[in-house]
Amino acid sequence: MLSPIIAPFGSWKSPITSDLIVAQSIKLGTVVFDNDNIYWLEGRPQEKGRNVLVKYSPDGQMTEITPQPFNVRSRVHEYGGGSFLVKNGVVYFINYQDQRLYQQLPNEAPKPLTSENQCRYADFVLDPNYNRLISVCEDHSQTDRECENKIVAIDIKTGDITTLIEGDDFYSSPRLSPDGTQLAWISWNHPNMPWDGTKLWLGNIESDGSLKEIKWIAGDIDESISEPKWAPDGQLYYVSDQSGWSNLYCYKANVNNVPIFPFTAEFSYPHWVFGLSTYTFVSKQKIICGFTQDGRWYLGSLNIPNRQFSILELPYSNVASLDSHGKEVVFLGSSTIEPTEVIHLDLNLSQTKVLKTACQIDVDSGYFSQPELIEFPTENGLTAYGWYYPPQNKDYTFPDEELPPLLVKSHGGPTAAATPSFSLKIQYWTSRGFGYLDVNYGGSTGFGKTYRQRLEKNWGLVDVNDCINGANYLVKQGKVDGDRLAISGGSAGGYTTLAALTFHDTFKAGASYYGVSDLESLAKDTHKFESRYLDKLIGQYPEEKEIYEERSPINFTDQLNCPVIFFQGLEDKVVPPSQAEMMVESLKNKEIPVAYIAFEGEQHGFRQADNIKYALDSEFYFYSRIFHFTPADNLEPINILNYDS
Repeated sequence: MLSPIIAPFGSWKSPITSDLIVAQSIKLGTVVFDNDNIYWLEGRPQEKGRNVLVKYSPDGQMTEITPQPFNVRSRVHEYGGGSFLVKNGVVYFINYQDQRLYQQLPNEAPKPLTSENQCRYADFVLDPNYNRLISVCEDHSQTDRECENKIVAIDIKTGDITTLIEGDDFYSSPRLSPDGTQLAWISWNHPNMPWDGTKLWLGNIESDGSLKEIKWIAGDIDESISEPKWAPDGQLYYVSDQSGWSNLYCYKANVNNVPIFPFTAEFSYPHWVFGLSTYTFVSKQKIICGFTQDGRWYLGSLNIPNRQFSILELPYSNVASLDSHGKEVVFLGSSTIEPTEVIHLDLNLSQTKVLKTACQIDVDSGYFSQPELIEFPTENGLTAYGWYYPPQNKDYTFPDEELPPLLVKSHGGPTAAATPSFSLKIQYWTSRGFGYLDVNYGGSTGFGKTYRQRLEKNWGLVDVNDCINGANYLVKQGKVDGDRLAISGGSAGGYTTLAALTFHDTFKAGASYYGVSDLESLAKDTHKFESRYLDKLIGQYPEEKEIYEERSPINFTDQLNCPVIFFQGLEDKVVPPSQAEMMVESLKNKEIPVAYIAFEGEQHGFRQADNIKYALDSEFYFYSRIFHFTPADNLEPINILNYDS
């Protein structure tokens, strides 16, 4: 065996290249049963991010259902989700390009059900009694005011649309009872986001298909309800954060509902997209559910009558999109050493089978870094969390006395979470000699309602301090170089990145992916779903305009004294390109090293393989110039303004 090569951090040669990441990777989405068949979505960077529906038959045959050029993706709330439904072999899906609903019969081409209009649809349920689909609809036809959200019925034969419920700002999760006589759904209003407070409703379906005797059964402006589902016996279940943790409840009329299994864990995920499913019924008495504690997900089994709960001993640290058919369960799972996979679990045999993996990796495990959960002190005597990945490459060691550079990741949302799931993008950094800290700052999901609410009125403060304190903790532990600290983030994480770089001097460089630099512009120029999000995170606008100004990095570029690289999709409707361009221009005028890379055809998040590859390599190249190390890869140089090597 050859001795490891002694080489500076950052200069290590790695088999985990950007080409490998984009060539071998797909994004696996919603997985469901349709009788004995299993369907899931594949997001393919190699096809410019096209989402394709795939069927897995009991004989093991895999069939691509969605023909070119169809792209299964909804734009409701801009983030989409809930873009397809399969019942008895008939597929209903939203095509991204025109946002029309299509029906695809077995062995036939898709045909449009809805007309060309300014409406978007998501989150479908089949109502066979009336030969219709019930779904969320977002109507953009009135250009002089905010789009209207409602729940509608779509006639499968004619495509005619009937409004069932309207009046609230947002709707989700229409769910039909097993006998087809009742419909449950969720609604909420500005300024709430769905994890702040929502209401669960129940209505009877009348003989003409309309809803009557509508009643509000759970939730409120300060209690969040998610994932209503009907059990096989007709009982309605849902997730509520009433106790301070998002636990499972069963609705019973005229009863003060309590969790069916109180637990200091989260049994749901924030409703950023439609179609989330963290639990499923395998019988009227048993639920298989995902739950998270300290940022790690587990799979559990809950026997409802006797309230017995057990954890299934499976090697997954992240689970999502659960569905079942009898004693069979499918879900998306990943671990610290395995990428996201479509998993089939046979409860009778207690066996799992991988049906599809997000990427085929022929790389020795000696190149993979294993994350460790760190808990570190932060402001006001509190504790915050993160996943630290140390540098790891079996072919290299480092010179004596050298410490690695650290890349701190501030996740998006900001109401999201960092999980210890296998990521080739993270391993790209660690296998080249970087430490990597994925921070679950205050406001992150998975640590209870109180932890999530730390960010209320404190965005740009709590998140920034937690990222800084996480980095400083690793410096004090002697694990990373305090003079080579970088921070990177996308969307809301991009704002945290820019705020950390502008208002503090801990980090020496950073990368903003479609990040917010001007909170006022975001408050005035973003889509409906998030148009009042900042009321909770910052304060009411324009009443508290001064706070927006004080926390906007664009207003304080005189305090920003380190290099930054910006990545931006030019069709981004969530964070418009003007946000990045204003910041770049200010840094350029101040003669601070800055780079700006804009992508045609990309929106909020990059989906095209070439762009994903170029962004990753460009960020690494940028740090190599700023931190003065020589990459082993022959990277394409980028234009860094105001940089003199």
